[in-house]
Amino acid sequence: MPGLDSQLPPFPDDVPTQPLLVIDYELISSGDSMEIEKLWKAATNIGFWYLKNHGAEREAKEMLEMGAETMRLPLDEKMQFEQGDNGQSFGYKAAGSNAIDDKGNLDTAESINISKDDALAYPKVVHRTYPSTVNNRMDSTLKPFVHKSVEVNNMILSIFEEKLGLPAGTLLTLHSLDKPSSSEARCIKSPPRRVHPAASEEKIKVSLRAHTDFGSLTFLHIRLGGLQVLPPGNTEWRYIRPLPGLVICNVGDTLTLLSGGILRSNLHRVVPAPGAQAAYTRWSLVFFTRPGNNVYLRPLTDESQVVRTAVARMNEEVRKTYHPDATAREWFARRIMNQRVKNRTGPET
Repeated sequence: MPGLDSQLPPFPDDVPTQPLLVIDYELISSGDSMEIEKLWKAATNIGFWYLKNHGAEREAKEMLEMGAETMRLPLDEKMQFEQGDNGQSFGYKAAGSNAIDDKGNLDTAESINISKDDALAYPKVVHRTYPSTVNNRMDSTLKPFVHKSVEVNNMILSIFEEKLGLPAGTLLTLHSLDKPSSSEARCIKSPPRRVHPAASEEKIKVSLRAHTDFGSLTFLHIRLGGLQVLPPGNTEWRYIRPLPGLVICNVGDTLTLLSGGILRSNLHRVVPAPGAQAAYTRWSLVFFTRPGNNVYLRPLTDESQVVRTAVARMNEEVRKTYHPDATAREWFARRIMNQRVKNRTGPET
């Protein structure tokens, strides 16, 4: 499959990259204190890290095969499962559905997003139905990938709740597997884009606008470059180099809110892959872990002295931003709606 075979050109060495800490999942799972401290450093500084020995390679490969099968369907068939403009992410997203900047320019990627709840409950429908290519692989591909992704992210959540001084199970309960949520698996296809090596920052067409992730944890599988981060205190975007066998993980906004800003959700975006990689279709696979729909978003000051101290250091104006007065579902729906081009009213959207 294009973008998945072994003949991809190497990531170039002449572009600015952001080094990330490499975390060994087997070590943090066994309670290795040095590896846990390394994870905590990554999560509280730039909010991004590589993860090795995660054990999800086979599940990810089969998910990408499912994504390719789905993208090959006729557009009119895919559009029968389009996610719509009412704040739901599950379903098919056609290219050009979202605005990527304040001028209203359109995105170029298409994706299929499958709810964690729908995958685990199949053949029961919790949120919506999906194309036949998805249904045919629910048991063999979707369920194993969701279970593996949840296992990895739950291990990380359990470490975070201990480091935050929260009672055991606090974060895991907020992200309970049996509670309806916006957690989802997403397979994305971005078309090849040729970009001249000397192109200025302004001329690089952004595929996915600068943003922070809406949920708690992101589990990303990529082989081509294009993901960029804006490190705290910097003005230059830097690529994250894809590394064989490693996934990229990052903290999302709801963990930043729940932790009172201790865990960092950092700005990132997607641009065409650099160098010769730009001529190839870019496939990516993500699992987003998000809190239960009815979880009210606020810093967990009642549960943790560590969080309470962090919030106490904020001035009143900043403290207000950590209280969006919304449930996780309301928060997510609002942000999804605001990126849809049909809901756009101007730069403020």
